[in-house]
Amino acid sequence: MINVTTSTNQRVLQGDIVENVEFIEEVVEDQGRLLISKIVFPFCVILTQDCDLQQDYTFRQADKGSQDKYLISVLVAPLYNVEHFRTGDHLSNLKYRMNPKRWKNTEGTFIKNNQNPRYHYLEFPDTVQIPNSVVDFKHYFSSKITHLEKIKSHGSSWSMPELFREDLSQRFASFMSRIGLPDLNKNQSTPQPPSSVSKSQ
Repeated sequence: MINVTTSTNQRVLQGDIVENVEFIEEVVEDQGRLLISKIVFPFCVILTQDCDLQQDYTFRQADKGSQDKYLISVLVAPLYNVEHFRTGDHLSNLKYRMNPKRWKNTEGTFIKNNQNPRYHYLEFPDTVQIPNSVVDFKHYFSSKITHLEKIKSHGSSWSMPELFREDLSQRFASFMSRIGLPDLNKNQSTPQPPSSVSKSQ
């Protein structure tokens, strides 16, 4: 269980959990009008390394005339309500049907113990207004840091303890750095030994 605390820091921190983060899905021009489709995620967690967030904030506050340390965007990942996640309904508003999870069997146990490399389970105390959640490492996006700062200044946000945020960060990095090996058995016949051996002089 993660004893998150209400975030009082003005800047965005790695491991911050912020409410109502917007993701611009599509922008289409139609007869001179811009049609903007956006998704609003109830909760997102900040994945970008805190050293980069600190440098970005320090340089923007100091206005040193150089934007070398500025971040163009920040990586975030949605938190999915575990009750919706286990039934596969957590993205039903987007008309996505996800695989339900066998929560009381080995599959659910592996997810809750963070032994499945794709998912990260987060359990919160009842005193926190965040439901127990799952982060899907396949689902992440970038957000403008000023957008996240505005959310923090006008709404609720929480900070994860350093140990928990580093665990999340390490597991996300490990998932993203995995090597996709080819399927050697697909469309390949078993190699046959040569019928004879020749020797060059």
